[in-house]
Amino acid sequence: MGEMMYKLFASASLLTLGLYHLICTFFHLLKSPQSYAAKPFYPFPRLSSVTGNNHNHHRLQNLPLFILVLSLFVAFLHETLISFYSDPLVKGSTPVHRFSSLNSAAVFFLFLIIAVYYLLSDSTSLTPLPSDLLFALASVGFFLHYSAASSSASIQTSDLQAHCDSLSARISALCSLLCLLLACRSRLFIADAALAAAICLQGLWQLQTGLSLYVDGFIPEGCHRLLDVQSGVEGSTQCDVQDSKLRAVSVLDLMFTVHVVLVVVLIFVTYTMVVMAAGVRRTGSYEALPTNSADSNHIQMKSLTGTQA
Repeated sequence: MGEMMYKLFASASLLTLGLYHLICTFFHLLKSPQSYAAKPFYPFPRLSSVTGNNHNHHRLQNLPLFILVLSLFVAFLHETLISFYSDPLVKGSTPVHRFSSLNSAAVFFLFLIIAVYYLLSDSTSLTPLPSDLLFALASVGFFLHYSAASSSASIQTSDLQAHCDSLSARISALCSLLCLLLACRSRLFIADAALAAAICLQGLWQLQTGLSLYVDGFIPEGCHRLLDVQSGVEGSTQCDVQDSKLRAVSVLDLMFTVHVVLVVVLIFVTYTMVVMAAGVRRTGSYEALPTNSADSNHIQMKSLTGTQA
């Protein structure tokens, strides 16, 4: 039950942060498309009618960053603690189980250091890191998470959990690539929006992993939890027959595709809501407004030419 609660916490945290980043990305693009540049963190918008003093506003402004730091600390603490648990499937604490968990804990600790430094640089006199360097560090962190998840999948005794970890590793690899693109080209809007969507997808997949491994009603047919092993430990959900293993993997692939479709729908819905909230209207094709008199005269000549024709 404890492992399922952790999966729910991880899913809620990733979905919240990913959706918030997606909303801010769309709003920032619609508000100032000419000066758009991706940011690793978007501060919470100012609410002058709600926050009366600057101190309360500053804390509210960094609320998403506080949530990120808290989530990373819980993840680091969880992976560190389970590294000291015995692995009941191999009857004792094994170096493989311990170092695999410590590897994941080290990755979360790296992300935690980056987030804490960003928070301190925004609250104190510390010099903030450039956005491209932060994206490069995030790319390294996501790549290390991809490596840790892939290694964990290769040593799993449960084919079901191994496939869940493998798909999670692929999402982390995608996040690493997108962060690297943003470190090189910060004005690449597609990469910024795709990064937020990938984080949302990771959140949905963490939820699906918890349901498929630890909740009886969602475990694929032909698979079961081992009765002599405490529920929630790694590898406690097994598929005894080869046909059941193949069927379970196919079900997981189908659910992964469903989650991708849900994320795409979420992108459309979020963009529509942000456009309505920002008051942006478009009734047809348009040209950019002129910035000088020469451009204005050029547009007027085009209009007169079209009328005479």
